[in-house]
Amino acid sequence: MHWHYTLTPFRPLACALALAVPAFVQAETSATDSEKSPETRIAVLAEDESVEDVEQSRPRETGDAAPNASETASASASGPKAADSAEPKSKKVAPNIDLKEVAPAPEPTPQSAPATPATAAEPAADAEPAVVTTPTEDSEIRLGEETGGTVAREPAVQPAESFTLLDTEILPSTSTRLAWSPGIQIAGLSQPTPVLVVNGANAGPTLCLTGAIHGDELNGIEIIRRTMYDLDPEKLSGRVVGIPIVNLPGFQQGSRYLPDRRDLNRHFPGSPDGSLADRIAHSLFENIIRRCNMLVDIHTGSLKRTNLPQLRADMNNPDVATFTQGFDRMAVVHSTGSPGMLRSAAVEAGITTVTMEAGESHRIQEHQIEAGVNSLTSLMERQGMISRMFVWGDPEPVYYDSDWIRAQHGGILFSEVDLGARVSEGEILGYVADPITNAQYPIRSSSNGRIIGMAVDQVVMAGFAAYHIGTEAEVPGE
Repeated sequence: MHWHYTLTPFRPLACALALAVPAFVQAETSATDSEKSPETRIAVLAEDESVEDVEQSRPRETGDAAPNASETASASASGPKAADSAEPKSKKVAPNIDLKEVAPAPEPTPQSAPATPATAAEPAADAEPAVVTTPTEDSEIRLGEETGGTVAREPAVQPAESFTLLDTEILPSTSTRLAWSPGIQIAGLSQPTPVLVVNGANAGPTLCLTGAIHGDELNGIEIIRRTMYDLDPEKLSGRVVGIPIVNLPGFQQGSRYLPDRRDLNRHFPGSPDGSLADRIAHSLFENIIRRCNMLVDIHTGSLKRTNLPQLRADMNNPDVATFTQGFDRMAVVHSTGSPGMLRSAAVEAGITTVTMEAGESHRIQEHQIEAGVNSLTSLMERQGMISRMFVWGDPEPVYYDSDWIRAQHGGILFSEVDLGARVSEGEILGYVADPITNAQYPIRSSSNGRIIGMAVDQVVMAGFAAYHIGTEAEVPGE
């Protein structure tokens, strides 16, 4: 039997279209890229925020250059409230569940369009301003840290009110699981992201915890899980909102990025009609982040790098500087942040925010997790959200200056120092060995300081950021 192939008039047209479509898409993509500003291209193609965030950070400001504490506090109070005043009434009441018990994943709630934020002058519906207290006399205060002029006070205990999140009302003394979905996935394949909420019995600030904005950063997921499941709503003042896995598609694929190969932490506060990353960032920011007074965004090192447990914070902001004092045994690295980062966007919106770095990606590290949980517990105790017998450790330093030491040659990196080690200027930190020529090139410290981040032993190319050294620089005027 012979098969005959007949070239109908439609086949040449189909072939031509098949060849033309890729060229058209490529041309359209090129045209779109050419319209982007240089800043946009840098944001999308950034090497690694744990490197560039510090290298491009503005120096610590002093004197009149620092933000006014009262202005910052006013913005902090008005930021989260603005969205509350315009938020529509909730559609249902969340069930009160024990987060420690195993339960099926929550079903997503259809989200109404985020309301346009009201002006700062409009009253809030149900959010209380964050109470940032000055450390007590017997507490440890980092040297050189201003308290922003905040006066210590003991607020009267008031019963909590219902809290509305994701079109759901969470009653006082309630813990529950909600589901957030940006609503942009293919119908039938959409998977909601779990959101844990504990609304305490007493009034207080709203703390948000976010993890796995980069899908391969696992330590933050466990830090949030342990912190949230340890809360008793009957003994909590305020609310805690935890999103253990923000980037669920990246987490499922073990990838740092979103399906469109973008870094989500370069697209906040996002936009409703931009790229996939813009839309996800916009949905998260408008539906959840704006409902909070305080935010801790938890990350790890990336590109096979590991970080000493630390906070990244803009120490030019008095409220943020005071906020860092509530984290026990946690070093602080001054960093003003980069455009598009969740931390930068949240601070701009008046939400007191820091980034927590702990360990390396693709791993669960018990020591790093314990440090993160301990610091969040101390933060809630300092903010008056919980009352526990808590023994404060010696305060960690604030690193106002830090430098990344880069490899000058390609080869295999072998480190001679450990994470957290104190080093001297000129000290050999490690070697890059050329496996072909057997040449060994030492990498030396550029200053006296401490290893607060480093690359794990691996193949490196010239220019690779290998060691992050923090230095306790003297700040003029202090």
